[in-house]
Amino acid sequence: MTHIVFYEKPGCGGNARQRSALLCAGHTLEQRNLLTAAWTREALLAFLAPLPVAQWFNRAAPRVKSGEVRPEGLDANAAIALLLAEPLLIRRPLMQRVDDGSRHVGFETAAVHAWIGLASASSTNLEACAADTQACGHHVETQVRAMGSAAQ
Repeated sequence: MTHIVFYEKPGCGGNARQRSALLCAGHTLEQRNLLTAAWTREALLAFLAPLPVAQWFNRAAPRVKSGEVRPEGLDANAAIALLLAEPLLIRRPLMQRVDDGSRHVGFETAAVHAWIGLASASSTNLEACAADTQACGHHVETQVRAMGSAAQ
């Protein structure tokens, strides 16, 4: 399977379920903290540039939900400056394949399945796998902790 650098917000339940789905599919992860990574404009744009600016943002971020930050009203320069200053606003996870360097933003099950493959494209099966780490034959939390501590 594929080794993936997985940028996440530590403690995020959604990111935990996404990691579990990837591990259940047989992928390996190198976890990185999205909020403390040393982002440069170029490094962040390598993930985000293919997407429309409004899709660069985490819609669940408090400043976006409150309407204080309106992604649709920002141009690329203003958006990247804001994301670099406040990484909590970055849509997550950011993922990069180690083998070919390809990148992916967010976790829409069908899109991730098309990119690297998942155990099942069915969200029901992925949720079952994430909820029951034994269902896929992996000790997900053990793998995640081991890989995460090496990547810090």
